[in-house]
Amino acid sequence: MTDLALPTVPQQNRRHVGGGVEYAFSGQHFDAPADLDAESVAGALTTPLSVIVQVTKRCDFDCSFCSEILQMPDPTLDQLDTIRQNLAGVGRVFLSGGEPLMRKDFSEVVDIFHGHHIIAVPTNATHALDHARSIAGKIAYANVGFEGPRAAFKRVRGDYDKTMAGVRALKEAGIPLALSAVVYRSTLSVLPYTAQIADVLDATKVKLILPLRKGNALNLADHEFITTDEAETTFARLKEQRAEMQWSPALRLTAWTPENEGHMIVVEPNGIARAWPVYDAPDLWENLGNVLEEPITEIWKRYRFKRNHVSKYLGRSIHAVAQGV
Repeated sequence: MTDLALPTVPQQNRRHVGGGVEYAFSGQHFDAPADLDAESVAGALTTPLSVIVQVTKRCDFDCSFCSEILQMPDPTLDQLDTIRQNLAGVGRVFLSGGEPLMRKDFSEVVDIFHGHHIIAVPTNATHALDHARSIAGKIAYANVGFEGPRAAFKRVRGDYDKTMAGVRALKEAGIPLALSAVVYRSTLSVLPYTAQIADVLDATKVKLILPLRKGNALNLADHEFITTDEAETTFARLKEQRAEMQWSPALRLTAWTPENEGHMIVVEPNGIARAWPVYDAPDLWENLGNVLEEPITEIWKRYRFKRNHVSKYLGRSIHAVAQGV
């Protein structure tokens, strides 16, 4: 599905993560030789390329698409350190939520994982003023959820101005940015504005994601869910606009196809690891084990979506246009 090959990244900006795969920091992506297929990589790996760790379920937004509406206690720093130890060998860890920056000790959370993994932080940025300086230089990038412009953002996600204040704090601290937008039928017309905003912010990429029917998204009107064909048509049009307008950020589109089923491994605050999204499973989760109790190497052995995992994170089961192309 990849539209264009990812750009060459200097070796000093890369880190080997296993199975012939490297992580390109300046491009914020995994990469491997074109002739190295996903099955071969999956067979060579003993741990995932990337894992999402939910350091909280709390959030100060109530996004209309949110799947994570059920609450549970935050993990302690000691529990997170155990999780970190049991994630040894994983290339990248997303410190996620809920809204992870709501934790007052978030800089300590980052310190636990820093030096052991490449760290990325999905965030709405509303608490970035509290943490940006203390986590700068320790995380590879912050991925800010953003359905701009203001009217669409407020309707879909929350307080545009509060997020923008946080985005400025992240930029001032020198933290690289990526934007991600959940795509509704009613927001198709604003996608070029999102790409333009990303260009102005010097974001490295814009990730487009289709909503899944879970949590708050169960209340979305049926017409808001576009088909995979519609998503691909939309992406093709946005790619043309990107070339015409000379926007720099990379573009990514993840649609929920069989090739992307179960590709994410999510660790909840209680340590339970799950494959996501598994289309016929309750709440789209498939239980894999508990990272507070066993290493990820054991969980990886019983994980049945290895090929999908590798294909997704190598950009081979999504639509992608590289930064600056």
